Amino acid sequence: MRKFHKYGDAGQAFPIYITVVGGLLFLAFAYLAVGQAAANRNGAQTAADAAALAAAQDRRDQLTGAWIEDLLDPTKWKAIFDGAAEGLDDSCWRAQQLAAQNDAAVQGCDPDGLLGYTVEVQTTDTVGDSIVPGTESMKSKETATAVIDPRCTFDPLAEDAPEGTLPLLTCKGIEWELDPEGPVELLPQPEDLFDVHLAD
Repeated sequence: MRKFHKYGDAGQAFPIYITVVGGLLFLAFAYLAVGQAAANRNGAQTAADAAALAAAQDRRDQLTGAWIEDLLDPTKWKAIFDGAAEGLDDSCWRAQQLAAQNDAAVQGCDPDGLLGYTVEVQTTDTVGDSIVPGTESMKSKETATAVIDPRCTFDPLAEDAPEGTLPLLTCKGIEWELDPEGPVELLPQPEDLFDVHLAD
């Protein structure tokens, strides 16, 4: 007597198995594509942050230089701490440098008022090949703004103050008794006079 084996169930399950495995592979590749895009965007944001901070720090250094140059004229100090010093150069060249170091290119760089910079960058690398059409040429763009906060206050000199007297400069609780005859190295440094940070 012959024995008949039932192969029907196994045969029906095989296409389902193939479909499930194919679906899982598709999801895996889709997640990989999402991860590639996210990594590219993160790289763009890092480059934008670094570029904006670099531009703002260059402006801070220029303001510090202007303050040192006008150290003996306290009437100009307020304008300098407000970011309105004369003869300042554009600081976007620093943004371009830092963007390039982070594999990106500056698409836009503009002063954000007198005490800040807003920078937009685009990655030089693409998202890369994936199952999502078009990603092989897709690049990420991100924007960041860095601001400069003055850290110091001072009281204007009295009208009868002796010639050559300088105001007491207070920077975040630290008092600086300024000596115009002393070495420049003993004067407050850029980080003492101004704080630079990304905008919230």
